[in-house]
Amino acid sequence: MPLTVHQFPCLSDNYGFLAHDEATAKTACIDTPEVGPILAALKETGWTLDFILNTHWHPDHAGGNAEIKAATGATIVGPAEVTRLTPIDREVKGGDMVMLGETKFEVIETGGHTLGHIAYFDAADRIAFVGDTLFALGCGRLFEGTAEQMWTSLQRLAALPDDTTVYCAHEYTASNARFALSVDDDPVLKARADKIFAMRERGEPTVPTTIALEKATNPFLRAPKLAERVGAGGEPDYKAFGAVRTAKDNFKG
Repeated sequence: MPLTVHQFPCLSDNYGFLAHDEATAKTACIDTPEVGPILAALKETGWTLDFILNTHWHPDHAGGNAEIKAATGATIVGPAEVTRLTPIDREVKGGDMVMLGETKFEVIETGGHTLGHIAYFDAADRIAFVGDTLFALGCGRLFEGTAEQMWTSLQRLAALPDDTTVYCAHEYTASNARFALSVDDDPVLKARADKIFAMRERGEPTVPTTIALEKATNPFLRAPKLAERVGAGGEPDYKAFGAVRTAKDNFKG
C-alpha cells in the first residue's frame, strides 16, 4: 500500500510534512519546524505520530522535537548533528534504512548546507524528503560544507529516478526563479518561471517538484552548462556549481 503525504505551511516559508504508511497507519513528521501546525495536522488527519525524521539540526527543522515528542511519544530519528540542538533516539547516516510500517526509507547523505544533512528516499513510492539540500529551482546555502560536498550531494539526488516526487522544506521558488532567469535563458526555464509566478500570485504552493523538472531547469543542477555565464568556464563541475551558488548569494533581484 502507498505512502500518503500531507503537506502544510509552517513559520513564514517552511513546509511541514506528515508521511503516513497506509498499510500499517504508522506516521512520521519530516522535521519539526513549528509545533502548532504539526499538532493541528495530526488532529485534522486523525493520524497518530510514531516518528520524527530530522534532516538536519537547524532550529526551523528540529526546534520542535522536544515538544512534539512530549505531546505524542514519537521516536526521534536523525543525523548525529541534531544533538547540537536536541536529543535524538536513533542516529542514522547515509546508507541506513528507516522503516515506517511497511515503507522503507533509504537515508541519503546530503551534506553541504550542514555537514551532516541527510535526505529520506522511499524507492517504492518514488518520494524523497530532501530538507534544505535541493529546492525547486534552488539549493541550500553552504553554511557549513563546501561547494564540492554540496555538488556531490546534489548529484546523489539527481541520480534518483526522474519521476521521484521531491518534497523540499521551503517556499523559495519565486525568488529562485528570478535568480535562475538571470543566469539561464533556456525557454523551458522561462515557461516554468512564468507558471511559478502565476501560482504564487494565486497563493498556491510550488512544492513538491520532481527530479526530472529540477534536472531540466534548476541552475544549480545545470551549473556545468552555465559555467561560461558565471565565469567558471573550463573549471571542474563543482567549481561551476560554486560559482552559481556565489552568484545566488549576491543576487539582489
